Amino acid sequence: MSLSPGDALTSHNFGLQIDGVMVEYLAEVNGLSIEQDVIKHLSNSAQGRPEVSLMPGVQKDGQCTVVRGMTQSPAFTTWINDSISGQMSTARKNASIIMMDYQNNPVKRYNMRNAWCSKIDASALKAGEASALTETVTIVFEELVIE
Repeated sequence: MSLSPGDALTSHNFGLQIDGVMVEYLAEVNGLSIEQDVIKHLSNSAQGRPEVSLMPGVQKDGQCTVVRGMTQSPAFTTWINDSISGQMSTARKNASIIMMDYQNNPVKRYNMRNAWCSKIDASALKAGEASALTETVTIVFEELVIE
């Protein structure tokens, strides 16, 4: 069942691609946003009245958090470890959060340029608990482009 024009995507089918390779299907993504500076230009009109013009400035860097099941995904784990240990020559990657339709076809991409992991939090461990273990990873990036 593919989407018809005007249909919205559902929020349950998405994953993470690093350098063009799908490495992980995620449980949650938060904080994907694009922001840019606003340049305020003040001038006077020919009649001497003050005028204000707002223009787009430089896009700001950003960060998002992803929640993944605690798995043995070697590509994602290596990326986290390279980032945390400061191996920036291998840690800076181009990564994408990809939204998919019901047939797993990519529909929308949030491409993060020069992304790396700045923080990782493991879920609470409780004796006798039967819930899945997760990791919350903070990803920082220099630029976000939506396709």
